[in-house]
Amino acid sequence: MGASAAKRIEPGFHQEAIEKMPREELEALQLHRLAATVDVVKQNVPAFSERLAKVDTPTSLDGIRDIPFTKKTDLRDNYPFGLFAVPRHEVKRVHASSGTTGKPTVVGYTAEDLTMWAQCVARCLRGAGIEPGWMLHNAYGYGLFTGGLGLHAGAEEAGISVVPVSGGNTERQLMLIEDFAPESICCTPSYALTLAEHLPGENSLQVGVLGAEPWSELMREQIEEKLSMIAVNIYGLSEVIGPGVACETADRQGLVVMEDHFYPEVVHPETGEVLDDGEVGVLVLTSLTKQAFPILRYWTGDLCSLTREPSPCGRTHARISSIVGRSDDMIVIRGVNVYPSQVEHALLGVDLAAPHFRLVVTREGTLDNLTVEVEPVEGAGTVDDIGARLSGSVSDALRSSLGIGVAVTVAEPGSLPRSEGGKLSRVDDRRTL
Repeated sequence: MGASAAKRIEPGFHQEAIEKMPREELEALQLHRLAATVDVVKQNVPAFSERLAKVDTPTSLDGIRDIPFTKKTDLRDNYPFGLFAVPRHEVKRVHASSGTTGKPTVVGYTAEDLTMWAQCVARCLRGAGIEPGWMLHNAYGYGLFTGGLGLHAGAEEAGISVVPVSGGNTERQLMLIEDFAPESICCTPSYALTLAEHLPGENSLQVGVLGAEPWSELMREQIEEKLSMIAVNIYGLSEVIGPGVACETADRQGLVVMEDHFYPEVVHPETGEVLDDGEVGVLVLTSLTKQAFPILRYWTGDLCSLTREPSPCGRTHARISSIVGRSDDMIVIRGVNVYPSQVEHALLGVDLAAPHFRLVVTREGTLDNLTVEVEPVEGAGTVDDIGARLSGSVSDALRSSLGIGVAVTVAEPGSLPRSEGGKLSRVDDRRTL
């Protein structure tokens, strides 16, 4: 039974009056909070005082464009607490990014920040259709990563019971899902597919709230079909607050931004010019209420579009599209921009291909080469039997999608990396080895 045959899930509300606030009132609130945040950063974050010295307190929302962008390098240059706006004794919790090189990016929260964060996540979970009294299997990692504790607090705020299983140990995860029969799950989409390889299609799950990595509509369809639940996209990043910045509702018509707390812009990746609604560019976010670590015009690197049309469920806050890629994840192969999400989309349209792949980038002299490693679906046959046919089908699909020819190799089933609950890296860049 696919998701289309499952129970109809309706979006709910956690703070309905705020979530349906008229745009005029919402924008007046945003301006008030933006002006206050700019003043706080000027006064309490010495590292940014000089940068903002010539920036006037905004008198309209367009005034935000006078504020310089904040980038991840700013956090690293001021490691660990140089961008905090309150004394350290007022910081009730610290999280850090899951960066793979160098120092992590560190963020902090006051008690009020933690309350606000939980309320935002509660809105996300209720909007996704998860009901108070349901059980949530939380397979996001706990610890410095914001995912586990962020979803946990939001679920409790919404009256949802939590199984704090964290990431990894897939065998135990499967046992707990079968034994505890939770109605909902939070994890990365790639890990949902890992679980789907072993979990029966007839199971207790009705809603999955999935995020922390880009994923395609075809991947959503596979997850929904295999797990017989609806799959809802959640978005966040530690530099802004963590999960809960935006989330799809159960109608899955774009990710609703918690606009009373986070002001969204979409800008040109090269010029930084603010783009019109509907145009794809880099998402830039400004926190409007954070106390410990307010952030102005944070350059997320995530590529998406924005609309301010009301949601079908009546929410008035802006919506972003699903993330189509990252400006810093782009691979340039013979002058063509290639994103892992493009490869995933093409691959999921090939009948014999499993939804697991890896991009291997190598260099011969001055020429970069891309090899896409794929697997056959379980039961399709051995690599010796179907390898050539699968390789040809994938090559054709990628040529159509990317506009260039790439090498394709077919690996043994189960040999490519699987998610164990955290973010899954799809790119093996061997050019620097």
